[in-house]
Amino acid sequence: MQTLGVNLQLRAGVLDGACHVSGPADGPPVLLMHGFPYDIHAYAEVAPMLAEAGCRVVVPYLRGYGATRFLDSLTPRSGEQAVLGADLLALLDALRIERAVLAGYDWGGRSACVVAALWPERCAGLVSVNSYNIQNIARALEPGTPEDEHRLWYQYLFHSERGRAALLQDRRALCRLLWQMWSPTWAFDDATFERSAAAFDNPDFVDVVIHSYRHRFGLVPGDPAVADVERRLAEQPVIAVPAITLDGLADGVRPAEPAQAHAHRFTGPRSHRQLPGVGHNLPQEAPRAFADAILELVRRWRRALSHR
Repeated sequence: MQTLGVNLQLRAGVLDGACHVSGPADGPPVLLMHGFPYDIHAYAEVAPMLAEAGCRVVVPYLRGYGATRFLDSLTPRSGEQAVLGADLLALLDALRIERAVLAGYDWGGRSACVVAALWPERCAGLVSVNSYNIQNIARALEPGTPEDEHRLWYQYLFHSERGRAALLQDRRALCRLLWQMWSPTWAFDDATFERSAAAFDNPDFVDVVIHSYRHRFGLVPGDPAVADVERRLAEQPVIAVPAITLDGLADGVRPAEPAQAHAHRFTGPRSHRQLPGVGHNLPQEAPRAFADAILELVRRWRRALSHR
């Protein structure tokens, strides 16, 4: 990633995790979590803004992306929400970060929401695109509107072996199509896409992606190691930490919803913002707005600490 900082490789739970770290070592920690099918370059502009504001910024590759690898060949290549949260918690432990502001979108936003809900003592604040991003798997087979079902075509494709074969055959073309469909107003160029697409060459990418989109519909079992976490998520736990939720009004896969649609899931201070002309990859399309939301929570955290 083109920011001042260092690339780290460290053992975190079941992973040999890769991440980019920038900013002062004693700054308030911020973790930026990317989604599918993107990578850490989604934060190529956000990370420097935060580092320049004095934050310690950590941007990890999720399991199945970039240089992140599994430590054991026998570990299930799961992509379920429980492992994404467990991976983030393990990374906090590996970096010896007691508490941080967590921010993300798509899969990354889900991992941040999981930690914020289940381990709130580790989360000083949450920025989440698409609001409450914890899956309700028990209701996954209840259909939405025809328009919503149409947007999920890729998930249904991945339910079959034809979908796995399609991803194996040409993951770049499939993922680029998703970028275009999900961010219809974002005029990204070939170089921008290729910079991120290199992360999809990870040997576990296909297995993790396929498992993720099958597990969320209850079609395959999860990793037994996180079964208890998944059971807790099935209860749809509330998020009590300070939160700022964001929606892009041009999001082609997760249409913006009014704040009240998820209000009962947030019991702490929360503000909800909608960004006109912005699609699904919000931090890369609107980096200033994303960074500003994080810095607002950092300032709140600092004020709270100063009053103790």
